[in-house]
Amino acid sequence: MTENTQFPAVPTRFRGESREIDPGACFEWLREGWRLFLANPGAWIGSTVLLLVILMAISIVPLFGQIAAHLLAPLFGAGMVEISRKLSNDIQPEVADLFVGFRHNAGQLVMVGVFFASGIFGLAFIAFLLVSGGVLGGVITGKLFGLSIAVGGVMLAGIVVLVLSIPVIMATWFAPALVFFHDMKPATALRASFDAGAKNWLAMTIFGIFLMVALFFALLPFLMGLLLLVPVFSGAVYASYRDIFVEA
Repeated sequence: MTENTQFPAVPTRFRGESREIDPGACFEWLREGWRLFLANPGAWIGSTVLLLVILMAISIVPLFGQIAAHLLAPLFGAGMVEISRKLSNDIQPEVADLFVGFRHNAGQLVMVGVFFASGIFGLAFIAFLLVSGGVLGGVITGKLFGLSIAVGGVMLAGIVVLVLSIPVIMATWFAPALVFFHDMKPATALRASFDAGAKNWLAMTIFGIFLMVALFFALLPFLMGLLLLVPVFSGAVYASYRDIFVEA
């Protein structure tokens, strides 16, 4: 043993290093999400019902409720990945695990929510300016041509918001898990999450498209599909985090 060697060895500190994976891995994440759901459907459905009720109750308050819901999203996200972690390790979760983010690193998770809310509402404001500008231009220029301008403004707003929302989503996708599990600072976690998404942009794009399609159908039967989609999606997010981050 050399003089500078420490015994026992100190574990390497987790720094959020990510790796590039095969794009087809996104389907493995979904299969793992389904497996975790089947491991304890009762806990998942109970947690999802409670989560949806809380978010809907908060969102009743105009504007401030929407902001609060976005600020709290990472805290509830931490709860959902904690349920996934327990089931992955053959530990039975409880509905109360939904609130573990309020007991551990709550302030750091809220800061992630601040970034998320700022990005989403900032994009909404940009969309409002583009749409209102198109409508105003349509009114000024006349009926048929003006209608074309108004429609063009709406389409432009949708494209701009879609493109600009991608970096926000990438930065916040893994951030709750990184903050909660590894005590990472919000800025560091957001950067690590963004880098991981950039490395695996194709897998994340496929996964995102599947999620949007599944969300459309989940909302149709009186939102009942969310009782399945939210748990499977949460388990898949946890699986993607374990797959992409080194030594997670």
